[in-house]
Amino acid sequence: MFGLGASEILIILVIAFLLFGPKQLPEVGRQVGKAIKGFKDTAEDLRKSVEPELNLIQQEVKMVEQDFQASMKEAEEEITAAGRPPEEGHESANKSGLA
Repeated sequence: MFGLGASEILIILVIAFLLFGPKQLPEVGRQVGKAIKGFKDTAEDLRKSVEPELNLIQQEVKMVEQDFQASMKEAEEEITAAGRPPEEGHESANKSGLA
């Protein structure tokens, strides 16, 4: 529990017993339990409200990544096409357009 061993928990209990006494210790334990439960409930509510937003952001990131990859592929194809010598059909079309 919380990375504490049995000896550490025992020391904490003895200190709590000395600080609060045997009459107040059960009430303090109840209050601590309620506080921990409230914290867990709040954390769960926060997780439930944030999780859908995170899923939406992840979907948007995936879409942007796919668009980026498609753009990179198109750019590669254009660069490859620009590096090739012109084809005969394009060459005659270019000459007729210039004349």
